[in-house]
Amino acid sequence: MIKLNIHEAKTHLSRYLELVANGETILLCKRNVPVAEIRPIPIKPKAKRPIGLAEGKFEIPPAFYEHLPDDLINSFYGEES
Repeated sequence: MIKLNIHEAKTHLSRYLELVANGETILLCKRNVPVAEIRPIPIKPKAKRPIGLAEGKFEIPPAFYEHLPDDLINSFYGEES
């Protein structure tokens, strides 16, 4: 992690953005007091995730499909039983 004061970051912004693009994190300071962190944005995968990756790894019990109790449903609407 690189620690920089704002003036230094403004003066050499292109240089530091190149470091961030390569995975470095920068702690931005105002008078040596940290105020912000500049870090790279995670790269999104280019391919979509295939459907069914967890197929066969678990089973949904039949109780999952049963109706919820009225008092629980009412609590979703802020109503008391």
